[in-house]
Amino acid sequence: MESREPAQIAVYPGTFDPITNGHIDIISRALRLFQNLVIAVSPNPRKAPLFTLEERINMIHEATEGMTHIHIEPFDGLLTSYVRNKGAVAIIRGIRAISDFEYEFQMALMNRKLDNKVETLFLMPSNEYTYISSSLIKEVSSLGGDISGLAPKCVEEQLLKKSGINKK
Repeated sequence: MESREPAQIAVYPGTFDPITNGHIDIISRALRLFQNLVIAVSPNPRKAPLFTLEERINMIHEATEGMTHIHIEPFDGLLTSYVRNKGAVAIIRGIRAISDFEYEFQMALMNRKLDNKVETLFLMPSNEYTYISSSLIKEVSSLGGDISGLAPKCVEEQLLKKSGINKK
Protein backbone atom coordinates (compact mmCIF):
# COMPACT_ATOMS: atom_id res chain seq x y z
CA MET A 1 0.00 0.00 0.00
CA GLU A 2 1.36 3.37 -0.99
CA SER A 3 1.69 6.00 1.75
CA ARG A 4 0.23 9.40 1.02
CA GLU A 5 1.08 12.87 2.23
CA PRO A 6 -1.53 14.47 4.51
CA ALA A 7 -3.87 16.90 2.78
CA GLN A 8 -2.84 20.53 2.95
CA ILE A 9 -5.26 22.66 4.99
CA ALA A 10 -8.33 22.05 7.15
CA VAL A 11 -10.38 24.51 9.19
CA TYR A 12 -11.56 23.72 12.72
CA PRO A 13 -14.26 26.32 13.44
CA GLY A 14 -15.90 26.95 16.78
CA THR A 15 -16.73 29.35 19.54
CA PHE A 16 -14.20 27.74 21.92
CA ASP A 17 -15.77 29.41 24.95
CA PRO A 18 -13.50 28.14 26.43
CA ILE A 19 -11.21 25.63 24.74
CA THR A 20 -11.25 22.23 26.47
CA ASN A 21 -8.98 19.21 26.47
CA GLY A 22 -11.52 17.63 24.11
CA HIS A 23 -10.82 20.43 21.61
CA ILE A 24 -7.07 19.93 22.06
CA ASP A 25 -7.54 16.22 21.37
CA ILE A 26 -9.45 16.98 18.13
CA ILE A 27 -6.70 19.44 17.08
CA SER A 28 -4.06 16.73 17.59
CA ARG A 29 -6.09 14.21 15.60
CA ALA A 30 -6.68 16.67 12.76
CA LEU A 31 -2.96 17.42 12.54
CA ARG A 32 -2.34 13.75 11.78
CA LEU A 33 -4.53 14.10 8.69
CA PHE A 34 -3.69 17.61 7.50
CA GLN A 35 -0.42 19.48 7.11
CA ASN A 36 -1.95 22.71 8.39
CA LEU A 37 -4.93 23.48 10.59
CA VAL A 38 -6.68 26.82 10.88
CA ILE A 39 -8.50 27.21 14.18
CA ALA A 40 -11.25 29.65 13.27
CA VAL A 41 -12.76 31.32 16.32
CA SER A 42 -16.28 32.64 15.90
CA PRO A 43 -17.51 35.61 17.92
CA ASN A 44 -20.99 33.95 17.97
CA PRO A 45 -22.85 36.55 20.07
CA ARG A 46 -26.00 34.34 19.91
CA LYS A 47 -24.29 32.00 22.39
CA ALA A 48 -23.52 34.92 24.77
CA PRO A 49 -19.89 33.86 25.32
CA LEU A 50 -18.36 34.22 28.77
CA PHE A 51 -15.00 35.18 27.28
CA THR A 52 -14.30 37.89 24.74
CA LEU A 53 -13.07 36.86 21.31
CA GLU A 54 -9.59 38.12 22.21
CA GLU A 55 -9.55 36.15 25.49
CA ARG A 56 -10.60 32.96 23.68
CA ILE A 57 -7.93 33.40 21.01
CA ASN A 58 -5.29 34.06 23.68
CA MET A 59 -6.30 30.93 25.62
CA ILE A 60 -6.11 28.83 22.44
CA HIS A 61 -2.63 30.21 21.70
CA GLU A 62 -1.51 29.35 25.22
CA ALA A 63 -3.18 25.91 25.23
CA THR A 64 -1.61 24.94 21.88
CA GLU A 65 1.85 26.36 22.60
CA GLY A 66 4.43 24.04 21.12
CA MET A 67 2.04 22.63 18.52
CA THR A 68 3.14 23.34 14.97
CA HIS A 69 1.26 23.86 11.74
CA ILE A 70 -1.69 25.62 13.34
CA HIS A 71 -2.95 29.12 12.74
CA ILE A 72 -5.50 30.71 15.09
CA GLU A 73 -7.68 33.60 13.97
CA PRO A 74 -11.16 35.06 14.31
CA PHE A 75 -13.72 34.47 11.62
CA ASP A 76 -17.21 35.73 10.96
CA GLY A 77 -19.63 35.09 8.17
CA LEU A 78 -20.28 32.09 5.98
CA LEU A 79 -18.00 29.19 6.87
CA THR A 80 -17.78 27.82 3.33
CA SER A 81 -16.59 31.21 2.04
CA TYR A 82 -14.00 31.38 4.78
CA VAL A 83 -12.79 27.83 4.03
CA ARG A 84 -12.55 28.61 0.31
CA ASN A 85 -10.61 31.84 1.01
CA LYS A 86 -8.14 29.87 3.16
CA GLY A 87 -7.60 27.33 0.39
CA ALA A 88 -8.72 24.57 2.76
CA VAL A 89 -10.17 21.26 1.63
CA ALA A 90 -12.04 20.27 4.78
CA ILE A 91 -13.95 21.40 7.83
CA ILE A 92 -13.16 19.56 11.07
CA ARG A 93 -15.96 18.99 13.55
CA GLY A 94 -15.83 17.13 16.84
CA ILE A 95 -18.60 14.66 17.67
CA ARG A 96 -19.12 13.47 21.23
CA ALA A 97 -22.55 11.86 21.09
CA ILE A 98 -25.57 11.20 18.90
CA SER A 99 -27.04 14.54 19.99
CA ASP A 100 -24.01 16.32 18.48
CA PHE A 101 -24.35 14.34 15.27
CA GLU A 102 -27.88 15.51 14.44
CA TYR A 103 -26.90 19.19 14.48
CA GLU A 104 -23.52 18.63 12.84
CA PHE A 105 -25.07 16.47 10.12
CA GLN A 106 -27.48 19.29 9.17
CA MET A 107 -24.64 21.81 9.12
CA ALA A 108 -22.44 19.52 6.98
CA LEU A 109 -25.22 19.03 4.44
CA MET A 110 -25.85 22.78 4.26
CA ASN A 111 -22.14 23.44 3.82
CA ARG A 112 -22.04 20.83 1.05
CA LYS A 113 -25.00 22.55 -0.63
CA LEU A 114 -23.16 25.88 -0.45
CA ASP A 115 -19.84 24.45 -1.68
CA ASN A 116 -19.63 20.81 -2.73
CA LYS A 117 -15.83 20.95 -2.95
CA VAL A 118 -15.43 21.29 0.82
CA GLU A 119 -15.71 18.11 2.88
CA THR A 120 -16.69 17.90 6.53
CA LEU A 121 -14.80 15.39 8.66
CA PHE A 122 -16.25 14.31 11.99
CA LEU A 123 -13.64 13.35 14.56
CA MET A 124 -14.39 11.76 17.90
CA PRO A 125 -12.29 12.72 20.92
CA SER A 126 -10.60 10.15 23.12
CA ASN A 127 -12.95 8.36 25.52
CA GLU A 128 -11.89 10.46 28.51
CA TYR A 129 -13.14 13.63 26.77
CA THR A 130 -16.44 12.43 25.29
CA TYR A 131 -18.57 14.04 28.00
CA ILE A 132 -16.72 17.36 28.14
CA SER A 133 -18.24 20.51 26.71
CA SER A 134 -17.36 24.16 27.14
CA SER A 135 -20.77 24.75 28.73
CA LEU A 136 -20.26 21.98 31.28
CA ILE A 137 -16.75 23.22 32.10
CA LYS A 138 -18.09 26.75 32.71
CA GLU A 139 -20.96 25.52 34.87
CA VAL A 140 -18.86 23.22 37.06
CA SER A 141 -16.20 25.90 37.49
CA SER A 142 -18.76 28.60 38.36
CA LEU A 143 -20.05 26.35 41.15
CA GLY A 144 -16.55 25.84 42.55
CA GLY A 145 -16.04 22.36 41.09
CA ASP A 146 -12.67 20.98 40.08
CA ILE A 147 -12.12 21.00 36.30
CA SER A 148 -8.47 19.99 36.38
CA GLY A 149 -7.68 17.57 33.59
CA LEU A 150 -10.72 18.69 31.62
CA ALA A 151 -9.37 21.98 30.31
CA PRO A 152 -5.92 23.47 29.82
CA LYS A 153 -4.38 25.14 32.89
CA CYS A 154 -4.76 28.60 31.32
CA VAL A 155 -8.52 28.00 31.00
CA GLU A 156 -8.78 26.90 34.63
CA GLU A 157 -7.03 30.11 35.68
CA GLN A 158 -9.24 32.33 33.51
CA LEU A 159 -12.42 30.64 34.74
CA LEU A 160 -11.34 31.17 38.35
CA LYS A 161 -10.75 34.86 37.61
CA LYS A 162 -14.16 35.21 35.95
CA SER A 163 -15.99 33.42 38.77
CA GLY A 164 -14.18 35.23 41.56
CA ILE A 165 -13.75 31.93 43.40
CA ASN A 166 -10.50 31.58 45.31
CA LYS A 167 -9.14 28.09 44.91
CA LYS A 168 -6.95 27.04 47.79
